Amino acid sequence: MTDFAAARYFMVEGQIRPNKVTDQRLVDVLSELPREAFVPSSARGVAYVDDDLPIGKGRFLLEPMVFARMLQAAAVQETDRVLDVGAAGGYSTAVLGRLASSVVGLDCDEELTAAAAAALAGQGIANAKTVTGPLAEGYAQNAPYDVIVVEGTVPEVPASLTGQLAEGGRLLAIVQGKGSVGEVRLFQRTAGVVSSRILFEAQPHALPGFEKKASFVF
Repeated sequence: MTDFAAARYFMVEGQIRPNKVTDQRLVDVLSELPREAFVPSSARGVAYVDDDLPIGKGRFLLEPMVFARMLQAAAVQETDRVLDVGAAGGYSTAVLGRLASSVVGLDCDEELTAAAAAALAGQGIANAKTVTGPLAEGYAQNAPYDVIVVEGTVPEVPASLTGQLAEGGRLLAIVQGKGSVGEVRLFQRTAGVVSSRILFEAQPHALPGFEKKASFVF
């Protein structure tokens, strides 16, 4: 039987802290929240693996180190309103729920949304809700958001998402670079203008629904 508490400890001490994650609030949440509660039973034994974790339906949880570094860069505050794009089984939404004032976990798969809602309820996280819809469109009903986190690689970040950022808001996404390498980018709205910068490289799996539309060449 897997000792999940020990696995969680080694995730934090072996994957998180050595990779420049120093935000103590974030480290505390990652140390306490049971990741195994948000994945299918068949994946619980490897819930703390240092890689993207497949959870079925072609979807993945982000590698813990990549996820932690993204959230640290987002600098989530206790008063923030957050949109979690590609929430899948709800783990990322749960972590954000422990850090922020309120969270919307958006996914495009109704079964994953339902599983996430059940897992969040099981952990007593009442300030997060899950919704189903196209990921690239975000969730305008609750906008604007102080933080938006995109849980996978996308070819580009559409204006439909950056347009839902509040003034001073931060958006974290992994944008496909050259070859198989992705770039974790921090987007920020300042004086109404959204700018971005590269933070580090990562290679997570792609999120569905962000594919570039084919264009006609004459």
